[in-house]
Amino acid sequence: MTIERESRRVLILMPIGRDGPASAEVLRGAGMAPQLCMSLPELVCALTDGAAAAVIAEEALLGRDLPALVNWVERQPAWSDFPFILFTSRHQQPAIAAWRHGLVTGLRNVSLLERPVQTITLASAVQAALRARLQQYEVRSLIEAQEQAAEQLEAMVIDRTRELETKNEELRRQMAERERIEEALHQVQKMDAVGRLSGGIAHDFNNLLQSMAGNFELIRGAPTDSERVRRRAEAGLQSAERGAKLTGQLLAFSRAQRIEAKPVIVSDLVLGLRDLLVRTLGPMIDIGFDLDSERVAIRSDPTQLEMAVLNLAINARDAMPDGGKLTIATRAVDLVADPELAPGKYVKLSVADTGTGMPADVAARAFDPFYTTKGPGKGTGLGLSQVYGIARQAGGTARIETVLDGGTTVHIWLQRTEILPEAATPSANAEREQSALPATVLVIDDDADVRRMLVESLEALGYGVAQAEDGRAGLSLLDVTTPDVAVIDFAMPGLTGAEVAKAARARLPQLPIIFATGYADTAAIEEMAGPDTPVLRKPFRINELQVVVSEAIQKARAPSH
Repeated sequence: MTIERESRRVLILMPIGRDGPASAEVLRGAGMAPQLCMSLPELVCALTDGAAAAVIAEEALLGRDLPALVNWVERQPAWSDFPFILFTSRHQQPAIAAWRHGLVTGLRNVSLLERPVQTITLASAVQAALRARLQQYEVRSLIEAQEQAAEQLEAMVIDRTRELETKNEELRRQMAERERIEEALHQVQKMDAVGRLSGGIAHDFNNLLQSMAGNFELIRGAPTDSERVRRRAEAGLQSAERGAKLTGQLLAFSRAQRIEAKPVIVSDLVLGLRDLLVRTLGPMIDIGFDLDSERVAIRSDPTQLEMAVLNLAINARDAMPDGGKLTIATRAVDLVADPELAPGKYVKLSVADTGTGMPADVAARAFDPFYTTKGPGKGTGLGLSQVYGIARQAGGTARIETVLDGGTTVHIWLQRTEILPEAATPSANAEREQSALPATVLVIDDDADVRRMLVESLEALGYGVAQAEDGRAGLSLLDVTTPDVAVIDFAMPGLTGAEVAKAARARLPQLPIIFATGYADTAAIEEMAGPDTPVLRKPFRINELQVVVSEAIQKARAPSH
């Protein structure tokens, strides 16, 4: 039913005599839409369909069962207060008066018209009721509009929330993908640096191998000259140690790892790279160091910072094809009004060369990722961008000073920290010779030459030795022997060292395990074998093997508290 019709519809309950039809005629003449009801149930049903007012003769209700009508009134919505107009008689007996009072209370909005009711009185009373009812309809429309708006708003909020959740999920995915790409980029940068190092490294390794091979041949040619054998063996060992140090540095640069910022003394880090720089840059580059004597620390990832220095040194070498001077300097500086950096204490690391320099347009783009002026296959354009990124991660920046044909200096500012790195203290046990304890050592290594060296070294130290060429053979030996300690290669075909160690400890829970490995990623070893597992880094000296084996046996035999 439309609001217009509903606002004009008047219900009439006057079933006795001519009052009902006469009232309907009056209201129709006043422009209303009267509807005659012949009974109280019919009135209640018509109210449910909708109306603006009801005109009722009191005798139509007197003595009737009214709960249905009263219940309809009580169930009205909050905006509704339906108007009733009641024709009353002149009877004022107490019972009648009490009944009228109860009726008015039950129906709430009741107007009483005492008979005889004049036409104008009826019309004006009903019109007033209709105007009040129309205002209620307007309130209803407002409430419905508000409810609809609230529903629309809630739907919009739900849609927006769903949209934001989708975007957040996409953002999380993009962040994870960016993290993966950044990690891969770091690895590409490191492998790029290793690739650029390879020429000098290959030359240096050839020298090391030549030294070792030559000394071994001399020993073989004169095995009875004990003094010369000793001297030549010592020279071979020194060459092997130089090779081990060089290999360790390359593995540290090349392995995948998470960036780990820690306090670093920049001058000490540069000095630690001296030998690698000399070998890498070659004899045509004169390397000088002007390092600050003040031991101040910055917070950075040491491997990343070493890579930055190596990248700058290699760039400098490439800029001096006919040779030249490379100078690495460090200074503690205080910045007050820098346009890019916050005021505070910094360390300035400078790498200067006497090379070809750069034109202004090249220098302006030098730190851009993948920007390079080198030919195909000679550079990725990642070196200087990596240097800049490392400096920013350490709370600083990087800048270039260059003159075409007049050399280049790259300055790296790194924010200082008051926390100094922990001092490395050598183990007291590593400083002294140890006597072998009566014990049996199980050696598992797939390399026959390494396995033979380990067995002979342990036997020379006084240990009993059982050996196996792979993990499965080693586990089979545990069925027939109970060793005091096991020395296991980490990277083996079939079962890895970690898998062998896990199976061995399942059979002998107290068996000490020592890994002997040249595997690069120490974090992976710790994750698979546990952080307390001793690791011998190949190549190692016999006295290192003796210390680690002896400590493992002593720890296993120590009484538990």
